[in-house]
Formats: sequence, structure tokens, C-alpha cells
Amino acid sequence: MTTPSTATFDVEVMTAKLYEEMERLGKSSDTFSKIAASRMNVQIGQTPRETIWTLNKMKLYHFYPQTPPEQRKGTPLLLVFALINRPDIYDLRPGNSFIEYMVRQGYDIYLLDWGRPGLEDANYDFEDFSLKFLPRAVRAVQRHSGSREFSLCGWCIGATITALYAAMRPDDGLRNLILLTAPLDFANKEAGPYNKWLNTEFYNVDELVRQYGNVPGAVIDYGSKMLKPVENYVMNYLKLWDNLDNPNVVESWLSMNTWVTDNVDFPGAAFRQWVKEFFRENRLMEGTLIMEGRPVELQNIKASVLNVIADKDHIVPNCQSTAAMDKFGTQDKLLLEMKGGHIGLMVGSGASKRTWPQIDNWLAKRSA
Repeated sequence: MTTPSTATFDVEVMTAKLYEEMERLGKSSDTFSKIAASRMNVQIGQTPRETIWTLNKMKLYHFYPQTPPEQRKGTPLLLVFALINRPDIYDLRPGNSFIEYMVRQGYDIYLLDWGRPGLEDANYDFEDFSLKFLPRAVRAVQRHSGSREFSLCGWCIGATITALYAAMRPDDGLRNLILLTAPLDFANKEAGPYNKWLNTEFYNVDELVRQYGNVPGAVIDYGSKMLKPVENYVMNYLKLWDNLDNPNVVESWLSMNTWVTDNVDFPGAAFRQWVKEFFRENRLMEGTLIMEGRPVELQNIKASVLNVIADKDHIVPNCQSTAAMDKFGTQDKLLLEMKGGHIGLMVGSGASKRTWPQIDNWLAKRSA
């Protein structure tokens, strides 16, 4: 008859592991205290660039090419972000930067920075941004690059702005239009929390704009985080706590947190128009959105269109982007669904292997 052997403990091994864990906790606590005291910061937007044009608070950046002249694409690419948050999300950090990736593929990259609006800018609306300011930035790109033809890439509300421009300025040299999580069609009033919040009778957008002039970025940031409160206010910090001993995770977290917390106010007139004419009345898709005295018609878009959506986008539901495909006048158009969320689509851990190469493959064929 045999008896099971009694497990033995190696005191030296256990002691070594205990000291190792205590050292890890000590380093983690030190890292966390530095983060809490704002003594550990990271710099975002590090890809080398130059400012080539300014207007009011706006700036246009050109990124230095990183390939030999014979390997560069012939059509420059202008990137446009939303009116909220900073455009540095395109260039978050080395190794996780869409701009860094694209300049290494031979693209001549430009980035439009809307700046931070003051009270004197509260009357700017989407007509101003799409048909007054963006065209001036486009002309600056054309002068600087020496190419009349160019490509546009808009993200979120930046995609709405670029779509409006493409529809109203179809003959200005726009060759390719890339839309990233583009909010265009608001017919489905049940799609996403924003639709439900902004369409309620209790949401008085006129009073909000009257009180503030420009809608504070902190207010919009709070609303965005409340779409997923547990994930944003609890799980986000628990993930950091569990990885405080991992420098790569800490740097990634700090980079994203730096961008997320750098809020930008939403110009009052544009915000009022966004809520009323887009969310509530769906004028763009209904053909009743008037700019420069005439309707904005997506069927006028002649440029090739790549419409990229994210399968887990909780900010811009896919239906707000997909329904517009039939409206685009061009015959060369592609709907591309990628894994990720509204932001993770372009800066998530898999973006450099999934989304960026897909965009590059599509654009390279049309940028000769």
C-alpha cells in the first residue's frame, strides 16, 4: 500500500519569490506615486515636422520625408481630425504613430491643427471649417508640395468636415478621400447613446451655447466617458495598476491619457449646428443641408473613397457611416470594416498590423 507523498516547500525559493514580489510592489508603488503627482509625463507627436502655414489659431504641419525621393508617392496626404481633442492622435508616440508609419511608406504627409478656439471664435460653424478654412489649408499643401492633386484623410468629425468639402469642392484637385469612423447619417435615432441624449427634449443646446459661448471640452469629455463609465473610470486604472512594473504598458497608458485629457472646446455655433442640423434633422443625408446658398450633395464627390469603420465603435455606430456609401457619387468606393473601437481602430495594439497596411495598400495604388 502506498501513500501520497507530502509536498515539500523550498524555503529559499519561497523567500526569493517573496523578496521579488516585494521589490515589484515597491517599484509599482513608486511609479504610481509619480503618475499621481504628475511627475511622470510623456511627449506625444514626436515625428519631425515643420509649420508651413498659420491662420488665426490654426496651423498646418508638414512632416519630413523619410524615404529616398524615388520611393515617395506622388500625391500628398492631408490629415484632418475632429474639432475636439488634439490631432496628435495621428502621431501618438514612436512605434504607435500612423504618421510615422506613412512617412516611412513614402507619403508626403500634412496635418491640419484647428487650434484652441477662444470666445471670439464661437460663431464659426461647419461651413467655416469645411469651406473657408480647410480650402485655405489645401491651397497651402498644393503650394508647398507642388502638386495640384492631393488626398484627404478625416477622422470622426474631421471625416464629416472633409466629406462636406469633397462634396462642395469636387474640382479642387482632391483625388482620394479616406473617412475614418465618419458620422454622416443620423436617421437611426436609437443607434448609440449620443443619439438618445442629444435628441431628448431636455437637452437645451441653445442654452448651453448661450451660457458658455464655446462648449467646454471637459463637458464633452465627461459625456464621452459616461458612454462606458465602468471601463473609463474603473477598468482603465485597474489595467494600469496591474501593469505598473511594465514600462511599455505605462508609457502607452500615459501617452493615451495625455491625449485624452488635453480637452479642446467645441466652437458654439458649430456645436449647435452639429446637434440640430446633423443629429436631430439629419440634413446632410436628407439633402437639406445648405452651405454657401446651395445644398450639400454627397453625390457630387468625384474622389475615390475609402470608408473605414470599427466593429466595436460605441461613439459613431456603424450605421452612421455605412448608409452614406450609396450617396457617394464616385464609382471607386470601398467600405472597410476593421477590428477595434473608435480610437483603437487607429492606435490600438493591432492597428499597425491591420488598419494601417490596409489604408496604405488602398492609397498607394491611387497615389502614383
